Order: sequence, then C-alpha cells, then structure tokens
Amino acid sequence: MLSPGSTHADVVVVGAGVIGAACAEALSGRGLRVTVVDRGAPASGTTACGEGNVLVSDKAVGPELTLAQASRRLWPELLDRLREEAGPSLADAEWDEKGGLVVATSGAAARALTGFAAGQRAAGIDARELPEGGAAELEPLLTPKVTAAVHYPEDAQLQPVLATAALLAAVTRRGGCVVSGTPALGVESGRGGRVTAVTTRDGALPCGAVVNACGPWAGHFAAAAGAPLTVLPRRGMVLVTGPLPEATVRHKVYDADYVGAVAGDDADLMTSTVVESTRSGTVLIGSSRQRIGFEDSLQVHVLRTLAAKAVALFPALGRVPVMRAYGGFRPYTPDHLPVIGEDPRCPGLWHATGHEGAGIGLAPATGRLLAELMVGLPPHVDPWSFRADRPALTKGQAQ
Repeated sequence: MLSPGSTHADVVVVGAGVIGAACAEALSGRGLRVTVVDRGAPASGTTACGEGNVLVSDKAVGPELTLAQASRRLWPELLDRLREEAGPSLADAEWDEKGGLVVATSGAAARALTGFAAGQRAAGIDARELPEGGAAELEPLLTPKVTAAVHYPEDAQLQPVLATAALLAAVTRRGGCVVSGTPALGVESGRGGRVTAVTTRDGALPCGAVVNACGPWAGHFAAAAGAPLTVLPRRGMVLVTGPLPEATVRHKVYDADYVGAVAGDDADLMTSTVVESTRSGTVLIGSSRQRIGFEDSLQVHVLRTLAAKAVALFPALGRVPVMRAYGGFRPYTPDHLPVIGEDPRCPGLWHATGHEGAGIGLAPATGRLLAELMVGLPPHVDPWSFRADRPALTKGQAQ
C-alpha cells in the first residue's frame, strides 16, 4: 500500500469507481502520472450497485444525450485498446450489444414514447418504432398488453466492476497507483489558492491537480475543498433472480415510465419497470429512485413494488425465485446533468460526478472530456453544460 506523501502525482483522482477509473485511464493515457485514492476498495460503491447499462434510449435530446452518444462509440474502442495492452483475460468486461426495448402499456404512454423516440431520431439515435406484434418477436415472454414499442439497437451492457478493474489496471501499468482504504478529507492549497495536495487520514498526497470523482459523496468532498456543490445521494434498489435459461429476457426491457423517473425531481419514492438478463443467466429487476440521504436499510415495500411491476411486464417471472437484492446511492444533481471540469473557485480542483444512474454508460466520454480540458486539447463534446459553476449546482451555496 502506498504511503501518502511518498510520491508526487500530476493528478490525484479521488474515487475508484467507474468514473474515477475512466478519468484516471484517460489522464494516464495523456502521459500524466496519476494516483487514484478511495476510502474503500475499487468499484465497491455506486459502481458495484449498477446494472452495467450503456444507454442512449433513456436520454432526451440535449447535452447528456450527446455525451451518451460519444460514450457509446468510445466504450468498444476503449475495451479493444485495453485488451491489446493487457490481453483478453485482463480486460474482459462482458461487453454485450444486446439492444434495448422500451414498451408502453397504455394509450397515453404510447403517445409519449413515440414522441420521445421521434425527437431522438432527429438527433441521430437509431430508434425503431415496432409494428403490432413486433415487441413479441423480440421478447416472446413479454406481456401481450403492449400498446407501443421502440427498439434501440445501440443500447448495450457490460459488467461494471470488471470494466473498472480493467481501467485501473491500465493506470498502474503506466506507472500510476491505486490507494484503497484511505479516505480523502480535503485539499491543501498554495499560492493563489491552487491545489497542492490531497489530505487523507494517513497524510498528504502532493499533486498538481485533484479530480473529485466521489459519486454520491462528491458534495461532501467539494465542501471540504472549499467549493460546495449540490450533489446528493439518490438511492436505487435492484432484485436479482436465480439463473434462468438463455434468452428468457433478450434485451434490456423497460416501460416508458422509466424515462420520466430518471428525469424526475421528487425526493419521494419513484419506481418503474426495468428487466434485463446478465451473462450468468440471472435477471436484474429495477428500478427505484428515492432521495433519503444515505439511509441504507433494506426496504421490503420497494422490493415488492419492483417485483410486482416486473411480473406485470413479464408474467413468466412470477414463477422465478429471487436470489438476492441490493441497493446503492447514485450522485444526483438538480438539473440531472453531470459535473465535468475545473472549479473556478478552487484552481486545480476538477469535478467528474453527478451522473446519477448513467455513470457506467457515460464514463469513457467523461474521462476523455476531463483529460482534454486538463491538458488543453479541443474537447470532443461541448463542456459548457457540465461546468461546475452553473446555477443549479451553486445556488444558495457559499461562493
């Protein structure tokens, strides 16, 4: 284990989840010496509680969709490059271009879904409205009550912990290091208020810049660094079935209400139906969203709601045993956009957080964008909407 203060890093990335790992990989790929520090084990927080979704289907036209499109192009390229560097066994993230299927079961939901898809098509998304019976051809066990369906061939899935491990392994191969079990407490600053080190429980890590990739805890770290941000935890829960025969569920399938839940601002419980299989044969059932701080007790009523909605969409799941359930916290921002870039209130403090439940899908483009901005290269997507000093993040905060 690294002894804090024993080496000087160009950049310290705080947070060893998929976003922090993607930033560290992109920065080390630009020749910077990177140290990644995390209070726990790599990928043990929000990343471990994700479903591995790489989606374009759930995002309205705007800056997040643009970032998602860039990430969807980058993920397979990045994984190919990591495999070339490390070999297939060390960079296998179970990449699966399974596609997504969004369905409606009422007339109002059908109209909303087809209108949403039409806007996405205008932005370059492959969103295919299916004829009557088309959804059943793709998913034979789906409820016959479907009134409209849109197929998104670009939606994909990977195993988030494996992907994070592959990214961090690339960082260490390039001379960086990963420090686990070491909480970051804040920063030290020098002339002009510029960051000179990250303070930890075990001492200081000298650096030229720090990246706040703390996920749901990013607001706490930003405040400790003297640059408060409104990044809050939003809890989600997932059910996992026992292994089922291959092709029981063939795509990521969710009801049209999911998009509204993702974009919702209500702190109270919001649920929608999401059903998808994994390579091991288990089926993941979600999703819920609830702003209750860091309360992590198991909420049986939420799990019952998820199960009932999943059975309504796939009646055959009513006979399937549930193996386990898990919950996690996602980094929520009031305007539902990530924070990517340097904080003008604290030179040398950079943020990469606020992706809520989309961090797995948005990670490669986030890492690349942050690295481009840090080293002064033209950004591959417009960073303006993701800036740290936008009003939604700093309203009411100390400046």
